[in-house]
Amino acid sequence: MHDFKFKKGELYCEDVKVASVAKKVGTPFYLYSHNTLVDHFTKIQKAFQEINPIICFAMKANDNLAVLKSLANCGSGFDIVSVGELKKARKAGADTKKIVFASVGKTEEEIREAIKANILFFNVESLPELEE
Repeated sequence: MHDFKFKKGELYCEDVKVASVAKKVGTPFYLYSHNTLVDHFTKIQKAFQEINPIICFAMKANDNLAVLKSLANCGSGFDIVSVGELKKARKAGADTKKIVFASVGKTEEEIREAIKANILFFNVESLPELEE
């Protein structure tokens, strides 16, 4: 399902005219369809339901709080690269048991914070990182 459609020559997002949003907030701007986001996430869940994976959204792709909240409400996990992203994921309502910390050169403080938050696991990017 895609909720961006033309009706009588005007572009709509769900049932809202994109032009009216532009007039209200100015341009340029980003406009997301909650319905489309949820629909696509649900399709991914269903496609892999037999193996029951934890589907993690990479926050570096888009850290918009409304997007993150929508995904968290669907049961999404999150791929983070910093304590700042950990805090934002928690603010969005993420289940910390579905958070993966995957960055190069994690500091001891970042590791401590993530352990305190009870995240799922860390991705180790290299043997030297593991040995440090």
